[in-house]
Amino acid sequence: MPCTVVFQPFVVLCVKLVPDKLELGCGSTQLLLHGTDFFAWLVVERLGWWGGGYGASALASLLEVKIPVIVVGCKLDLRDENQQVSLEQVMSPLMQQFREIETCIRCSALKQIQTCEVFYYAQKVVLHPRGPLFDEKAETLSPIFVRALKRIFFLCDHDKDGALNDAELNDFQVKCFDAPLQPSEIVGLKRVVLEKLGLGEGVDERGITWTGFLFLHQLHIGKGRLETTWTILRKFGYNNDIKLAKDVIPSTFKRAPDQTVELTNEATEYLRKIFGLNSTNLDGELGPHEIGIIFSYAPESPWEREPYVDATQKNKFGGLSLDGFLSMWALMTLVDPAWSMENMLYVGYPGNPLSAFRVTRKRRLDRKKQQTDRNVFQCFVFGPRKAGKSAFLNSFIGRDFSDKYTSTDVEDHYAVNVVDGSRGTKKTLILREIPEDTVAKLLSDKESLAACDVAVLVHDGSDRATELLVKVASHGEDTGFEVPCLTVATKQDLDSIPMVAHNSTRVCQDMGILPPITINTKSGDLKDIFNRIVSAAEQPHLNIPKDKTEAGRSRKRYRLINHSLMVFSVGAAVAIVGLVLWRQGIMLPVKGSKFGRQSA
Repeated sequence: MPCTVVFQPFVVLCVKLVPDKLELGCGSTQLLLHGTDFFAWLVVERLGWWGGGYGASALASLLEVKIPVIVVGCKLDLRDENQQVSLEQVMSPLMQQFREIETCIRCSALKQIQTCEVFYYAQKVVLHPRGPLFDEKAETLSPIFVRALKRIFFLCDHDKDGALNDAELNDFQVKCFDAPLQPSEIVGLKRVVLEKLGLGEGVDERGITWTGFLFLHQLHIGKGRLETTWTILRKFGYNNDIKLAKDVIPSTFKRAPDQTVELTNEATEYLRKIFGLNSTNLDGELGPHEIGIIFSYAPESPWEREPYVDATQKNKFGGLSLDGFLSMWALMTLVDPAWSMENMLYVGYPGNPLSAFRVTRKRRLDRKKQQTDRNVFQCFVFGPRKAGKSAFLNSFIGRDFSDKYTSTDVEDHYAVNVVDGSRGTKKTLILREIPEDTVAKLLSDKESLAACDVAVLVHDGSDRATELLVKVASHGEDTGFEVPCLTVATKQDLDSIPMVAHNSTRVCQDMGILPPITINTKSGDLKDIFNRIVSAAEQPHLNIPKDKTEAGRSRKRYRLINHSLMVFSVGAAVAIVGLVLWRQGIMLPVKGSKFGRQSA
């Protein structure tokens, strides 16, 4: 329930409504207002209070925490009729300085003069706030509100011709206000837009354009008809922050650790359609501007944050091919399915949002069936520092090789692209770099490898590289989340590569996996390594390493002994219970017997 903040001269009282009682408290303005979620009243006992500067500073504190403000001059019954200065005269310069002030009003609690109006305005600023819609300093509609209106316009423009015809306007009216528009009302709307913007700008032969639609909302806000605007926003699922409300977005996906979330065929086809509608270049790619248009319906572009920045292959102008566009959606869906679903709604997905996503089968079951139906594979890339992990990821998305070493400075470094799978299929492969100094933290989580389809070890022939492979193999055996492993030697151009190949070959043989694949990321000689990774993911029962080191054998013996002791303990407990029952003359029913208890 909203709490009301009441300012009296030099005293701040907070009145909070709780069940069966009122709680009063006092404190500094800043501390008090951070606990106020909805609105505040400034109650001014005398107008001279503002002249002292205290009121202005208190108001500034209010505005720092973005609380709608109503300035109320109280004790109207004590007002001196001969007083020359009115509340409006005092408040006018303050309302110019602090445009966040919603209104100012005088009242008398004793005489019950305009007290109902105070509560009315307080309720209004809570239910239909002006702040999220209008940038008072710039004196324009807020950018996030304009983005929301773009999405609403896009959803209502069923034929996607860039204008709302009479039928689409009527559907919009019925959805928001449960009442159709009369023909004369549609004519009146168009006339208002024509008078202000002229023919072709806000209205054309197709109907009301985006510019005209935006103008109508500016008109509503200018006239103070915020109820109309907020009714429209809430009908389309927006909350007070002008983001999709939680009840519009389905709850998070329930899945086991070794299950992931992918886009369905329906969602992929919709994204292909979106790509085609916005790809105006003859090269069939989306430029940065066109990508911005697609996400102009969302509060922000989802790919301008980590880990999506520069995660896929782009042309020299920063554009995306269709494969790159779909790859980014696949990455976002795997990393954060809820975020992907929210943005799918922002770009106008027309169906049930749940129909755009599917949860894959458990990897353990895939391994048992020796096949998988996944379309997206995630590969963890392990390796010692300076072994060439980043260069390996960069080669996957077409980036030029750099001799300058750059340490990976982001927690989650991804690279994603489309790769040819078996039988002519297309698979999305996601590479995730695991820096050497984060391996211990990663493997401390028993489920850390559950989401991994293939583990690639970038081998440099060192003992550290061998230790990493052993750690991955041991973790899989201990947790049951075993993964196919491949080893890769990326620095074929170095003189040390024969030694690397020999050492890593021996290790692979000992662990029962394929020998290392030697590639050269500098010259681009990759030997179909990414196709091989996809092939390994498609056969989840093969290339699973076994830790055959002495430490590994010791762990297995330890687990075997523990298992034997547990079985022995259970057997002993059963025997003891049976002995006790026998001594007490209690016998359990046996098949064919009539009674379960017999006398000795």
